[in-house]
Amino acid sequence: MSIKVVATNRKARHEYEIIETIEAGIALTGTEIKSVREGSVSLKEGFALIKDGEVWLMDVHIAPYVHGHRDNPDPRRPRKLLLHRREIDRLQGKLAEKGWTLVPLKMYLKNNRAKVELALVRGKKKYDKRREIAKRDADRDLRRALKGYR
Repeated sequence: MSIKVVATNRKARHEYEIIETIEAGIALTGTEIKSVREGSVSLKEGFALIKDGEVWLMDVHIAPYVHGHRDNPDPRRPRKLLLHRREIDRLQGKLAEKGWTLVPLKMYLKNNRAKVELALVRGKKKYDKRREIAKRDADRDLRRALKGYR
């Protein structure tokens, strides 16, 4: 089983507290999957929502395929995510609570099929972000000190 990460949403780990992750397939057109294989994907503003019992990936930019034709789809079009009914129902129950969101963390190719790692997240407060940055800096300083000690 080969996995090739195409795009990651690094900002999501800073902006949100990740509660749970789930893998979902994506319904793409022919030129879109070729563009994904080239790595022309941006997950920055992306999010997912549930409409009519289906999960949709919104605002994810997949650049038009360079060698494609004039019928390339819109780069920011909503894309259907492929999940089992019980997974969708469970997510819908969680999203009904206030403050929960579905955010794509990374897009990758698994056995030549495009997959998205979705995360059920809650937004971090500003002081949580500062505390995390301070902890990371302290850990880095500690590692430097220990490296010099050896």
